[in-house]
Amino acid sequence: MNKKELHQIIQLGEGFNAEFKKNFSSGIGKEICAFANSIGGKIFVGVDDNGKITGIKDKNRIKSSIQSISRNMEPSYTVDIEAVGDALVVHVPDGNKKPYSVGGKFYVREGANSQQLSRDEIREFFFKENLIFWDQKLNMDFHPKKDFSDKRYDMFALRANIPVGLETSDVLKNLNVLRNDGFCNAGVLIFCDKIARFFLSATITCVLFQGNTKYKILDRKEYNEDIFTNYSNAMNYLLSHLNTEFIIKDGPREEKLELPEEALREALLNSIAHRDYRSTSNIQVYVFNDRVEIINPGGLVSGLKKEDLGKVSRPRNPLLFNLMYRMDLVEQIGSGILRINNALAEYKMPHPDIESDNDWYSISFKRIISEAQVEAGVEAGVEAGVELTKTQIKILSECYKKPLPMKKLVESLGHARVSGNVRKALKELMAHEFIGYTIPEKPNSKLQKYSLTDQGKVWLDKRRRSGGIG
Repeated sequence: MNKKELHQIIQLGEGFNAEFKKNFSSGIGKEICAFANSIGGKIFVGVDDNGKITGIKDKNRIKSSIQSISRNMEPSYTVDIEAVGDALVVHVPDGNKKPYSVGGKFYVREGANSQQLSRDEIREFFFKENLIFWDQKLNMDFHPKKDFSDKRYDMFALRANIPVGLETSDVLKNLNVLRNDGFCNAGVLIFCDKIARFFLSATITCVLFQGNTKYKILDRKEYNEDIFTNYSNAMNYLLSHLNTEFIIKDGPREEKLELPEEALREALLNSIAHRDYRSTSNIQVYVFNDRVEIINPGGLVSGLKKEDLGKVSRPRNPLLFNLMYRMDLVEQIGSGILRINNALAEYKMPHPDIESDNDWYSISFKRIISEAQVEAGVEAGVEAGVELTKTQIKILSECYKKPLPMKKLVESLGHARVSGNVRKALKELMAHEFIGYTIPEKPNSKLQKYSLTDQGKVWLDKRRRSGGIG
């Protein structure tokens, strides 16, 4: 590396594969270990946090100390060190005997930080990730000359404050996005025009439902560009389909979204940064009458528990996370959930509901909507003259309590089996949109239940208030 190359890398700042150290200390072992457990990187000794070359003395002694630290890692490890001007550059290759530890501790790289994991956590983590992060694999379907979007790069460079005048290829190589004349998957996600050309499930689908179930879709959009544009479009979709309160005080009129925008942004960005891109499912954003749900494939990263959210971070896509961090989209060290909770607290709203298993992760925000708003929103869909049979009214009453599967519903009606009259009653209620399936996309599912819609609830409540139903 010459002085020109050194200055180019320093101008990009610290990140996933670059660490600045003003002075040498034994703590450098943590950074070497983290890079070895990731995909390698460079440590610049004699460079402060602002990228200023301060220089170091006694380079030979420091070289020897660094080599000794790396050799004493478990398993033993070797780094290359070169002097470039007044600084030392420590080249840390991608380790082939992962996981590595230093002083009995294990580290991985996340953004511009090195995160400590326990031995069990890191072994389990690497076992499930097959020692290779998906976002760092080369993508042979993406052709740099034909598929790389200059428009997407310009947007990235602007948001990431990339200094003007640097060669695009040098920037991409120093960010570890471009390697051996090929792009890694993280680079494809950021710099492509149409994401589904390379990853069918990397799109974002936004859906507006009538009521609180998936029975009736009012609007649906699927976004299929680079991940930043998809994120922007999905956020605009949410903002356009949520209510806004206009507050007039002494000054200009203020607009207040019914849910904190910061919380929605954090949840959506977390889903993009931490989802499992190997899954065949995409990110789904659902807007119901009573809640907003954001669902992404992948579940929690190995070694992370639900109670750890907001306290501990585990990188599933560390290189992608670093690129998003440089674009000022995400923060360091898994603080997204904490910021979501803080934003909701300012609104005096409850924490979101978070559910996860091995395949899915969902976060749900409760919409605070009054009964008057609910009724006004769906009353137009309730036919004033609809008359129902006793069986149909009984079905509505049973489903009012909670969604029921066919078997339980039939039992609640006092029947031993599903009769033709019951099937007819259900069919007519669904035609009136008074009940719906809890899993509309799988009508024959064994887990299927019948749920009361908002229109059904309004009809039933009206009849009860009028004395027509006991």
